[in-house]
Amino acid sequence: MMTTLTPTTMHNLMIPTTTTAAKPTVAFTTPPNYATRLSHLLTLKSFTPLWCPTIITEPTPQTLSSLALHLSPHSISLLSAIAFPSRTAITAFSTASLSLPTPLLPPHEDTFIIAALGKDVELIDTTFLLNFCGGDISRVKVIAPTIATPSWLVQLLGTGRGRKLLCPVPRVVGLEEPPVVPDFLRELEAAEWVPIRVDAYETRWLGPICGKGIVERSEEGLLDAMVFTSSGEVEGLLKSLREFGWEWEMVRRRWPNLVVAAHGPVTAAGAERLGVNVDVVSGRFDSFQGVVDAVDAKLRGLGSTCM
Repeated sequence: MMTTLTPTTMHNLMIPTTTTAAKPTVAFTTPPNYATRLSHLLTLKSFTPLWCPTIITEPTPQTLSSLALHLSPHSISLLSAIAFPSRTAITAFSTASLSLPTPLLPPHEDTFIIAALGKDVELIDTTFLLNFCGGDISRVKVIAPTIATPSWLVQLLGTGRGRKLLCPVPRVVGLEEPPVVPDFLRELEAAEWVPIRVDAYETRWLGPICGKGIVERSEEGLLDAMVFTSSGEVEGLLKSLREFGWEWEMVRRRWPNLVVAAHGPVTAAGAERLGVNVDVVSGRFDSFQGVVDAVDAKLRGLGSTCM
C-alpha cells in the first residue's frame, strides 16, 4: 500500500498541541513510518518537532513479488540465514509471506539464523516465528548485535563457510544508493557468506519541495537542531534545497548555532560524505531515544536560549 502524506498529518507531527514559543525547535527528516515515534520522543523532551520528510520507505507490489519468489519452498530451503538491515525489511518480509503457505521454512535439522538490528528485533516475535517455521521455533536462532550496525551484525554472524544468506534491502529511487548496503554485502562475502540480495522495498526521494519546511523556517525564526536518521534523508534534503536555490552552507549561515545530529555512526559518515558536518552522533543507536538524548544534552550544554 502506498503511503499518502496529507497536510493534516504533517501539521499534527510538526506542531504538537502543547507547543510554546519557548521550546527549542528540532527538525527531523525521517520517513513517515518512523515519524510518529521520533516526534513523540522529541515532544517528551519539551522540544517542538518540525517534520520535514525527504524520503519514503515502503514495499511496492513489484518488490513484494520479488521477495515472495525468494520465500518459495525451493528457494528458502537453500538458505541458512536471513539478515534484516532495517525495520521496513522485516515488515516487507511479513507482508510478502501473507501470499504464501506457512510455515515458510521446510523441515530440516540445521539451525536457521535470523539477524536484525537494535529494536527491530522486537518484530521477530512469536507470531513471526510461528509463520516462519511452525511450532518448533527452537529451530531458529534470532540474533542482534549489541552495537546496531551492519558491521557488528556481520561479526555476530561469524564465518559463513559458503552458506547462503538472504538480504532484503531497499531499492533506491531518485537518489544515489548509499554505500551502506554494498559495504554490508562485501563484508558478508569476506566472512565467507554467500549473500542473496533482494530488493524488498523502495527508498524514494519525496521530490523537489520536500525541503520546503526548512526554507520556510528561515523566515519564521530559530531552528535549534536537525536530526538525520539515514544518509538518504541527508541527500534528499540537499537535493530539495538546491531546487530552492539553497546550499547547505546557507543553512549554517542562517542558523550558526544549529546542532546537527546523526542517529549512529553510519548515518554520520554518510552525512559527512555529502558535505554535512555532524555535531552530535548518538552513542546509543539501537533506538531513536539515543539521538534524542544526545540532542538534549548538546543543547543544554550550549545553554540554548530556548531551553
